[in-house]
Amino acid sequence: MKKNRACVLFLGMMIGASLYGMTAPIKAQASGVGVAAMLGYTGNEAPAMEQLEEAAELAETISVNAEAAGSHREFVEGDSSDLVMANVNKAMNVRTDPSEDGAKAGILYKDCGGRILEQKNGWTKIESGNLVGWAKDDYLLFGEDAQELAAEVGSTIITVDCDALYLRDDDSVHADSMAVLTRGDSLDVIEEQDNGWTSVEYDDEVGYVQSDYVSVTFRIDSGETMAEIHKREEEERQAELKRNRGRVDANADEVRLLAALIVCEAGNQPYEGKVSVGAVVMNRVKSGGYPNTIHSVIYASGQFTPALNGKVASVYNGNISDSCLQAAQAAINGETYVGGATHFKRAGRHDGQVIGGHVFW
Repeated sequence: MKKNRACVLFLGMMIGASLYGMTAPIKAQASGVGVAAMLGYTGNEAPAMEQLEEAAELAETISVNAEAAGSHREFVEGDSSDLVMANVNKAMNVRTDPSEDGAKAGILYKDCGGRILEQKNGWTKIESGNLVGWAKDDYLLFGEDAQELAAEVGSTIITVDCDALYLRDDDSVHADSMAVLTRGDSLDVIEEQDNGWTSVEYDDEVGYVQSDYVSVTFRIDSGETMAEIHKREEEERQAELKRNRGRVDANADEVRLLAALIVCEAGNQPYEGKVSVGAVVMNRVKSGGYPNTIHSVIYASGQFTPALNGKVASVYNGNISDSCLQAAQAAINGETYVGGATHFKRAGRHDGQVIGGHVFW
């Protein structure tokens, strides 16, 4: 996401052509457009069967999606007087009340904008994506200043309004097809041409679509509510917990030894719990604060009771389930559900990441 922060896209803010040099939204043709028209054919021309088959095949294999967007508000030409933009180096707080004592409703980031709802006592109530709240005027831009910044940091996109539309390598229905776009697909606009075509960016190349079958909107980034921030941070935390930590070379004996420990410590746990026990061993091997081999970590004094009382050795020489062997190999390959955790106990006996009956930290 732009500027290493998650901003919900704020779509549909249309700025007048006199300000931005853009045209009004292009409307899709009325319902009932035939397959030929949707694919970019006009008049009496009809696509050959092989072209229809090409479209179907491309439609299955090519996806041109817009950035993930939360709820958004449509703006029409003339609403630019309601535009407000953040005037900060990084971010600013948006509050539930027009006061520094108000609870934090969310955050408006650099280059994010929104719509003015109300103003009083040096504060402005804004709507920016899902975020609604009060922001201090000292950290906002209004009027022409806001419009100039929006024009600089925003972007114009097309959104496909029909079920299938050829993206061509030139502005002609006879030009070669680069892809088939489907309803809702979006691309950045390069230029809205006077000949009924719009040039767009596609995989670092220039493509062309017929303007009658797309809508054009201007977008700027919006802020985040506290709920959205907490959700994003939790998703990032979970992603970090599962980030591969790198493979360690291990022979068959070491894989089996780790699997035997997993049997003893987590044989009755879900697969994620089995991998996590293995990951604790591997995190210790990599840490520098413990011995640097699987065997020496498992048999370190006072660490894993099943290793010290002989149970691990007994399991090693017996039958080991496929799931425990698989979990051991996954952990050796760097897989983890607990990040860099180096300890675990029965759940409820420590703070940390709970998986099955264990807590990891």
